[in-house]
Amino acid sequence: MSLDPQAWQQWLGRSERRVGQVNAGPVAAMAATLDRDDPEPPAGAEVPPLWHWIFFIPLDRQSDLGEDGHARRGGFLPPVPLPRRMWAGGRLEFQQPLQIGDRIERTSRIADIRTREGHSGPLVFVTVRHEISNPRGLAIIEEHDVVYRDGTRGSAMGPAAQVAPTGETFSREIAPEPVLLFRYSALTFNGHRIHYDRNYANKVEGYPGLVVHGPLVATLLLELLRRQAPHARVRRFSFKAVGPLFDIHRFTLCGRPEGENAYALWARDHEGALAMHASVEIA
Repeated sequence: MSLDPQAWQQWLGRSERRVGQVNAGPVAAMAATLDRDDPEPPAGAEVPPLWHWIFFIPLDRQSDLGEDGHARRGGFLPPVPLPRRMWAGGRLEFQQPLQIGDRIERTSRIADIRTREGHSGPLVFVTVRHEISNPRGLAIIEEHDVVYRDGTRGSAMGPAAQVAPTGETFSREIAPEPVLLFRYSALTFNGHRIHYDRNYANKVEGYPGLVVHGPLVATLLLELLRRQAPHARVRRFSFKAVGPLFDIHRFTLCGRPEGENAYALWARDHEGALAMHASVEIA
């Protein structure tokens, strides 16, 4: 497929603004989804890092969704003709926590559009920069990478697996049951069918099972650190998805210190392959 990045240049710099409210209900539901025994958060309670993804959820009309459950192309994101779209990674800076009861505002801008040739064909990466503010000022700066690829079936979609690191000093095994994936999809209002529709995931996109959300894996990695260092305050977090995880196999969250105020985190699949790696800077 021939791709012309110049056709999407008018999307560079495109922005949108949304406003919302940090309510206790979704935060309590996220805690339950992550199997935490937390009390319902009171007004003013801090929202853990990455849980902001349950706010500013997509509100596309049902008639505006494509076969895969995503919104059709050509709205805020550029109309890249490649059919498969997934999160590739991101970089976040947490300047201050969101709190229950906050009125929040998010300004989003298309920061970059680039193409390259991958093992499975052409890839297009779109970087979106978000700035989220609350009544106390700027709270979160996030750069979020979206990758588009062709329709090659999932089982043949990528390069050879990378071997995951060893030498973790703390870890946790996760059984990604379909109910966990469904609940996370519901919390983030994510209609992408690869996460909950097994027939679609297997027969249309060629995956062996339901795909574990990249943002969920990133959230679970930070949750691992919260369990290890509950009083640490996350300042920066970056992550990159390397390989897929599926509900048919358990996977392992791993971490180790990388200096006085930093940690390396990663997710390892059942065969020892790297699924995601991340770095964290704490206060």
